[in-house]
Amino acid sequence: MTQAPSFAVIPGAQVHEAVAGREEQVTRMVEAAYRLHGEGRTVNPDSYFLRFPDRPSDRIIALPASVKGDIGVHGMKWISSFPGNVANGIPRASAVLILNDAETGYPFACLESSIISAARTAASAALAAATLADRRGDRPRRVGFIGTGLIARYIHTYLAGNGFVFDELGVHDLSPEHAAGFKGYLERTEDGAVTVHDKPEDLVRSSDLIVFATIAGEPHILDPGWFEHNPLVLHVSLRDLSPEIILSAYNVVDDVEHCMKANTSPHLAEQKVGHRDFVAGTLYDVLTGAITPPADRPVVFSPFGLGVLDLAVARYVYDEVAASGALSTVPGFFHEMKRHG
Repeated sequence: MTQAPSFAVIPGAQVHEAVAGREEQVTRMVEAAYRLHGEGRTVNPDSYFLRFPDRPSDRIIALPASVKGDIGVHGMKWISSFPGNVANGIPRASAVLILNDAETGYPFACLESSIISAARTAASAALAAATLADRRGDRPRRVGFIGTGLIARYIHTYLAGNGFVFDELGVHDLSPEHAAGFKGYLERTEDGAVTVHDKPEDLVRSSDLIVFATIAGEPHILDPGWFEHNPLVLHVSLRDLSPEIILSAYNVVDDVEHCMKANTSPHLAEQKVGHRDFVAGTLYDVLTGAITPPADRPVVFSPFGLGVLDLAVARYVYDEVAASGALSTVPGFFHEMKRHG
């Protein structure tokens, strides 16, 4: 008779211990998940948004997914974004992730997932930066960060962990305090010169790799002329760039259908012109050589964020904690196990 699995709870400290210092390894896991997705060996439905009429800036998002291959698991991330938290001294985002057994469907673990979410987002961005830059023939030496929260810090860590070395680093944030804090972090970890830019235009024009990691709900970078030096853009926060900038660039996404929703910048561009021809393809297409990004146009990577990536990292964390003997299970979590009592 099939036994219900035990149910484990993995707190953030164990998640951090499993992924810290293993940026290149986590990036390879994310790449494997992208390849499985591109090969049709995943199920990744639309994300579901819980919104609140009296608190329009807040939301909680459900990302269900399933991955075959070595990952072999189903699950869902449940992640909240409450921007007001920052003013109260706690992070904007919080999350948990449930892993379900592929055979029985029983949930077998609940993991703190803000770290998993940040790691998979950063690994995705670093993978895209490395792949796109290498296909173009040159890795950028000048990087700029617009938005300086936890995601920006993780992306920088993952860029460094994947071999990027920068001579110049730019910072811009609407909060001078947050910009100064991120500048201090970069100066502790980088040898290159770090500059805080008061104007986003100055940062964009002086950077060959630009990271958008903001909480913007609508485009605030409007002029395609700022990008005439053909930088590589990691458009992680998805709603920073005007349709005109998107339409003038070479666009790569993680998944076309997912990215063309919820008024992302690519979705706004599609609404403006009535087609999707401005999307060159997906990161999987770049990984497999189906498309090659040009050096003479701005290249924009817009990742909607796939639940399959969270599952890949979460499965790795679970296996690492289990192998260490430190897995904490909840006795008797599944109680009514006899059909007729």
